[in-house]
Amino acid sequence: MIKCHLSRILGERKMKMADVVRETGISRGTIRRLYYEEATRIDFEVANKLCEFLRIGIGDLLEYIPDADINKN
Repeated sequence: MIKCHLSRILGERKMKMADVVRETGISRGTIRRLYYEEATRIDFEVANKLCEFLRIGIGDLLEYIPDADINKN
């Protein structure tokens, strides 16, 4: 499973989804799906814009969690 940390990052920075949409030009629907971890894929251009805007690495935005670790809980 890939976990997206966009909601945590925005919360820590006291930012809103609307701020990201306005500053990056990424559609509200795309940001919303990433924020609520409903996305099934992410375009490299979107990932690049988010990392650039938030000044983070891709590993800060996305995390791989092996399915075996999920099933333990």
